Amino acid sequence: MHNHHFNGLKTAALFGGIFTLLLLVGYALGGSMFMWIFGLFGVGMTAYSYWNSDKLAIKAMRAQPADPMQFPAMYRIVQELSQKADQPMPRLYVSPTRAPNAFATGRNPEHAAVCCTEGILELLDERELRGVLGHELMHVYNRDILTSSVAGAIAGVISSVASIGLWFGGRDRNPIAAIAVALLAPVAAMVIQMAISRTREYDADEDGAALTGDPLALASALDKLQRGVAKAPLQPTQELQNTSHMMIANPFNAKDVSKLFSTHPPMDQRIERLQAMARGPRQS
Repeated sequence: MHNHHFNGLKTAALFGGIFTLLLLVGYALGGSMFMWIFGLFGVGMTAYSYWNSDKLAIKAMRAQPADPMQFPAMYRIVQELSQKADQPMPRLYVSPTRAPNAFATGRNPEHAAVCCTEGILELLDERELRGVLGHELMHVYNRDILTSSVAGAIAGVISSVASIGLWFGGRDRNPIAAIAVALLAPVAAMVIQMAISRTREYDADEDGAALTGDPLALASALDKLQRGVAKAPLQPTQELQNTSHMMIANPFNAKDVSKLFSTHPPMDQRIERLQAMARGPRQS
């Protein structure tokens, strides 16, 4: 596991930006009182999302507990890697969908879950599956679930309060500012949320590859997933949009997601970084 000082500072700065945006939305729509009300509302929604993140994500994917007899490789790999990391083994789930993907969720390593779709279990060989599960475990052990839950919750609050404020307060106070905030704030919040998610994906790739000791296995898995998702994308329903940032590969059709609003870094860049990691540092 690495410290990722630069990425950590970048994430902290992005968090500061998204919470500041929430306060500015409140101030623009209703003054200082609304600013603090929206701030407290944001904290409350973040706490709810964080505490229930595992239940919400598992429900969205219609996942069921994985039977150890039916999915022995998945159990064996996660048990081995959890022991290697000296961390608790998460609960395991399988989602009955042909779209290949996987995600981790839960409020902390003691209350975490890892879910694979039936599609990914059929698509990958055991070595590649080990690379994917290493990636997901590092999301758990790096506390990325807290990071993504907070970012997602605050972005959702900003979108909601911008719309509410436009119709119930902002128009009388400053119509032009209210309209501008209602239109631009949700977009800005989404961009910041996506930037946070992309940063954590790079870290999980690197840490997961270090945990398994096999960067090329994850690179091979990502290459297969890129093609597999293109053949069997999920429909971007509201429920799945709230969960997509947790998945190892963006589950939606590439035509539906611009690079600006993508929750994941470009797959080609992730694969190149893993291949460079496998080659090791260049000798001077």
